[in-house]
Amino acid sequence: MKIAFAGTPEFAVVALRAIIGAGFDVSLVLTQPDRPAGRGMSVHASPVKQLALDNGITFDQPEKLRMPEQQLRLRGCAPDVLVVAAYGLILPQAVLDIPRLGCLNIHASLLPRWRGAAPIHRAIEAGDSETGITIMQMDAGLDTGAMLSMRALPILASDTMASLHDKLAALGGEMIVDALHALDEGSLRATPQPAEGVTYAIKIAKSESVLDFRQPAAALARRLRAFDPFPGGVAMLDGVAIKLWAGDAVSIFGVPGEVLEVGDAGVMVACGEGALRLTELQKPGGKRLPAREFLRGFVIRSGMHFELPAA
Repeated sequence: MKIAFAGTPEFAVVALRAIIGAGFDVSLVLTQPDRPAGRGMSVHASPVKQLALDNGITFDQPEKLRMPEQQLRLRGCAPDVLVVAAYGLILPQAVLDIPRLGCLNIHASLLPRWRGAAPIHRAIEAGDSETGITIMQMDAGLDTGAMLSMRALPILASDTMASLHDKLAALGGEMIVDALHALDEGSLRATPQPAEGVTYAIKIAKSESVLDFRQPAAALARRLRAFDPFPGGVAMLDGVAIKLWAGDAVSIFGVPGEVLEVGDAGVMVACGEGALRLTELQKPGGKRLPAREFLRGFVIRSGMHFELPAA
């Protein structure tokens, strides 16, 4: 089969590397245009583009795929199948119709739960016990296509978005290779998604990083895990915005936002239910540090109060 691949970040790199390693003919890579990134905001190629360059694969970086002229390179490639993984652009029906065998998407959830842009974050935030990878046949809807294969993965209490992302990326790479072999052999079977159990994983907004200590401590601890490494948590203390990266829920009670205890084990902050023991923090311009090291350079005392966001 002649394969085209559409993807942009590290999650997609793992899949593309697996496809190349399995010996498939990847004739074209689509990835998003180079973007400014980092503190200096210098322009960087996407991880997928860099892998394409390293392997001598032709690539294209259209801003959109809505117009016929933006689809020319893909049409000229005439792929049998297009594999899509975290591409970041909407594929119109005209593009979905180009590959002879359709478009396969690697989606990081057990569909129909967590359709949409941020399935890994939302699964952790919601307290799900498991997630997984679904390989699906793409259609014009938002992750509504028929399921081709699915494998579950437990979400551990220690998992952050970063750690779960890496495990799911590896699983997706394995599964797409198996799916392509099955497609080539004519043994891949499609199953419509169930009508029940649909949820949507909306894109993460930076404003969500502001912690409201009126919420239950367990929910805030999950949010910190879900938002690591982006966007993290943040809370104001004496006019200083402190980044919060990790915390444990503890059965101690007080006025929401009040600092109850301070020690090497962490900074205990009262919540709407229980308390959140903050174990990794970051001051403006500083580095992420364990609580013990953070407190050497930033004074927090019992009785202080973190600000609560406006209701």
